[in-house]
Amino acid sequence: MKTLNKNQWIAVVISLGLLAYLLFSGPIMNLFGLSNENTDAQTPPSPGLVTEDVVVGTGSEIAPGDILTVHYVGSLSNGRVFDSSRDRDTPFTFQLGVGQVIRGWDEGLIGMRVGGKRLLAIPPEYGYGDQSVGTIPANAVLIFEVELLNAEQPTPR
Repeated sequence: MKTLNKNQWIAVVISLGLLAYLLFSGPIMNLFGLSNENTDAQTPPSPGLVTEDVVVGTGSEIAPGDILTVHYVGSLSNGRVFDSSRDRDTPFTFQLGVGQVIRGWDEGLIGMRVGGKRLLAIPPEYGYGDQSVGTIPANAVLIFEVELLNAEQPTPR
């Protein structure tokens, strides 16, 4: 039996906590177009990603086009971590909203503030869809914890 290191335990606990929240508070049902509420007078929910701010940062909200530096832990819905910038101790930098990352990140990180931490539950159509990528199986729901370390507006050319 393999022993988990501290970061892996943290990822497991965060993933399980997010899954419990999503399962027992209803958003996961909306994620897949389901609901246990009477929806006769409501518009059916559209499938999409679910976000939850764990920590709200400071400063201005980020927007598409901003260049972000983040730390993240990515796991599958079963809690298995498939990638972590924290484990590598190397933050990840990218430009938001221009397709450098999966759609779930491009849409799910908008509005964060530097210093904030956000949980994302990303359905397959906002992640890798029916394609298998590395250790991520096709049609996987992805769970990310993202911490926004820095945000800059791009320099004009």
